[in-house]
Amino acid sequence: MQAPTPLSENEKILANYVPLYVMLPLGVVTIDNALENRDGLEKQLKQLKAAGVDGVMVDIWWGIVESKGPKRYDWNAYRSMFKLVQQCGLKIQAIMSFHQCGGNVGDAVNIPLPQWVLDVGESDPDIFYTNRTGNRNKEYLTIGVDNQSLFGGRTAVQIYSDYMQSFRDNMSDLLEAGLVIDIEVGLGPAGELRYPSYPESQGWVFPGIGEFQCYDKYLKAEFLEAATGAGHPEWELPDNAGAYNDTPESTEFFGSNGTHLTEKGTFFLTWYSNKLLGHGDQILEEANKIFLGYKVKLAAKVSGIHWWYKSDSHAAELTAGYYNLQDRDGYRPIAKILSRHYAILNFTCLEMRDSEQSASARSGPQELVQQVLSGGWRENIEVAGENALARYDRASYNQILLNARPNGVNEDGPPKLKMSGVTYLRLSDDLLEAKNFSIFKTFVKKMHADQDYCPDPNRYNSPIVPLEKSKPKIPFQDLLEATEPLVPFPFDKQTDMSVDGGGLSDLLGGLISRITSIFKRNHI
Repeated sequence: MQAPTPLSENEKILANYVPLYVMLPLGVVTIDNALENRDGLEKQLKQLKAAGVDGVMVDIWWGIVESKGPKRYDWNAYRSMFKLVQQCGLKIQAIMSFHQCGGNVGDAVNIPLPQWVLDVGESDPDIFYTNRTGNRNKEYLTIGVDNQSLFGGRTAVQIYSDYMQSFRDNMSDLLEAGLVIDIEVGLGPAGELRYPSYPESQGWVFPGIGEFQCYDKYLKAEFLEAATGAGHPEWELPDNAGAYNDTPESTEFFGSNGTHLTEKGTFFLTWYSNKLLGHGDQILEEANKIFLGYKVKLAAKVSGIHWWYKSDSHAAELTAGYYNLQDRDGYRPIAKILSRHYAILNFTCLEMRDSEQSASARSGPQELVQQVLSGGWRENIEVAGENALARYDRASYNQILLNARPNGVNEDGPPKLKMSGVTYLRLSDDLLEAKNFSIFKTFVKKMHADQDYCPDPNRYNSPIVPLEKSKPKIPFQDLLEATEPLVPFPFDKQTDMSVDGGGLSDLLGGLISRITSIFKRNHI
C-alpha cells in the first residue's frame, strides 16, 4: 500500500485555519420584505471579500417571510440577497430566526413575530413566556406550546418545521450549489437556546439576575404534572427568586443555603433546564429530517451569560435555563444533545475578558468560554462562536483569536484544539471605517493562521459532508452523567497570533485614515 504523501509546510500551517464570517445588519431585508440599497450592500460585500472573509451570517426572519398569513411564504428578497452574496464569492450561514427582533442588546430594528401569531396571543396570551408577576414576553413562543395545536391546527414545532421545509424547497438550488454552509436553528429569544430571562423591554439592566419564565398556564400545568409524578403535588413554581434587577444574595432562592439547594429547588431547576433541552432536541430533530443529505451543517446558539458566573448560585444562568453550578455542568448536556443531530455549538462573548467587567457583577467570561468550549470538544462536536458586542480594538480581537486556538498554532498540522469557525458581529459603517477596517483585516489574516483565503474547507480539516440522520434519543441517565463537572482544557494566557502592532502600526493606520479622508473630500 502506498504511503500517504507527506504534508507540505504550507499545508501543515493551513490546518490551523479558522474561517471568519461576518454577521449582516439585522434589517438587511426590511420589515416590508425588500432588499433595499442593493448597491450599497454589494459594495460592502466586496470589501469583505477583498479582506479575505469567508462568508456572512444572516437572520432569515419568520416575522418577514411568513407575515402575510399561515404558510404564505415570500422568499424573494432573501433569494435576491443570497444570489448577491454568491456573486461576491462568499458563503452563507443562515439563521432560522423564529424570534422577534427588538428589545435586546444591539437590536437596531424592530421585526415582530407574524401578526397572525400575535392575533392568537390576543385571545390566549399564555402562548408567550410569562414571569411570576404575569408580564408576557412576545419575543418567542413559550416552550409550553411546542406541541399544542393552537395555530390554525398546527403546533409551534410544526410551524417551525414547515418554515424550514419551505426554506429548503425555495433555496434548494443554492443549497445544492454549496452557497449555504450552516443552518443555525433559532431556539429562543435572540435565536439562542434559553428562556428570555433578562429582557430590556421589561426593565432588566445589567447585571440583574433575571427572572424565571415559566408561569404561562401551559408550563404551569406541565410542572404540576411533573411534581405530582414525583410524589409532590404540593410543590409550586418559585415565588422567592426575586425580580429582574436583584442580586443573588437579596433573594431566598439564590442566597447562601437558599432554595436552589433544597430538594424542591433542585427538582424545579432540573425540570426547568430539561424543558429547554427537550425543546432544542425536538426542533433540531425536525431540522435534521428536512436538511438530511444536504451538504450543510446544523448549528444552535448558546448565550454567554457571564455575570454572576463567579457567584455560588450562578443565578443569571439558572434563570436563563442553564443549570450550571460549581459541582454541576449545565452546558455539556447541551453539547451531547447537539452531537445527536451532528450540530455545531455556537457560543457568544468570545471577545470578553474578566478584567473588563465590573467586580460587583462577579463576571467570568473567560472561564465560562473555557468551560463551554471544553464541554463541546469533550462531546466530539464542532464548536463555533461570536463576539457579544461590537468591538474594533486589538484586545478584543486577540481574545477571540486565543479562544479560536486555545493552545496556539501547531506548525506540524492540525492544532489540538480549534474552533470550527468564528462569526464577527457585525457589518457596519463603523467596521468599514479606515482605521477599524485595517485592524480587522489583520484579524482576518490571523484567524487564517497568516494564510491566504482558502475556499476548500477540506484543506483545513472542516469537510462539509451530507448531513447524516440524527442518532437515537439520548437516555436521561446519559444526560445526567454529562452534568458531572470535568476540568476544562488548559488555555494559553494569550494568543500566539496577535493583531498587536501598537505604536508604528497605529501611527500608520491613523495616517492612512487621514489620507483616505482627504482623498474622499477631494473627489466628492
